[in-house]
Amino acid sequence: MTTFAATCIPQVPPERLREVARAAEDEGLDELWIWEDCFWGGGIATATAVLAWTTRLRVGIGVLPVPLRNVALAAMEIAALHRLFPGRAIVGVGHGVQDWMGQVGARPESPVTLLRESIEALRALLRGDQVTAHGRYVHLDDVRLGWPPPAAAPPEVLAAARGPRTLRLSGEVADGSILDQVTTLEQFEATRALIDEGRAAAGRSGPHRVVQYLAAGPGADPAAIADTARARSAAGADTIVLHPTSADQDPIAHLTFATQVRQLLGQ
Repeated sequence: MTTFAATCIPQVPPERLREVARAAEDEGLDELWIWEDCFWGGGIATATAVLAWTTRLRVGIGVLPVPLRNVALAAMEIAALHRLFPGRAIVGVGHGVQDWMGQVGARPESPVTLLRESIEALRALLRGDQVTAHGRYVHLDDVRLGWPPPAAAPPEVLAAARGPRTLRLSGEVADGSILDQVTTLEQFEATRALIDEGRAAAGRSGPHRVVQYLAAGPGADPAAIADTARARSAAGADTIVLHPTSADQDPIAHLTFATQVRQLLGQ
């Protein structure tokens, strides 16, 4: 069954996060998704707080921009999340908005190369491997996590993807793909085909989680949004994340709206 979730956008003040986290759990949502936008709250700190304030809610980070984070530090923080809150954290990474990356002096010449190297190293570190890598961007010498996640359940690493090269890359090296709200239903089939091309080229099988953001603003028709969610589910989306269309949309009102749509979906 497709998971239905909602977001808490980075523009929500950190001091409101406890209220949002408790409301999401009280409303019965399975997942709450957050992410890093420059220059708002950090994704790991935000996710840790939400997980600590709740007991059941899963938290998705969609996504952490890899140019901002050394891959070893990212692995250390993600591993800690999974040991502190087993099975409740879902982490995605992406190459980031390039203008923002330029503002902090972290804009790579090849964002796709950096994303590939980061995901490959991150997944290996989270498996508990000792990693040496000397790529164009990622350099590690015999690095192994002191506290890796449990070997029986290594965490998934999802990738944000939109363009053809990134979609194929996500299928090739990531455990899932995160599609933003501009991906239409008409584009979804082609998007899945590109992901599957990457998986086939890498000889990968097994599950590949597809997360689809779906925009819905104040005053939208819950029944129409529910119909759209059903269509995305039928097309192969594993998780649908309801995303507000306005940065000043009240986060509690957004969760209430998401709950109304969820009920129409029979979840």
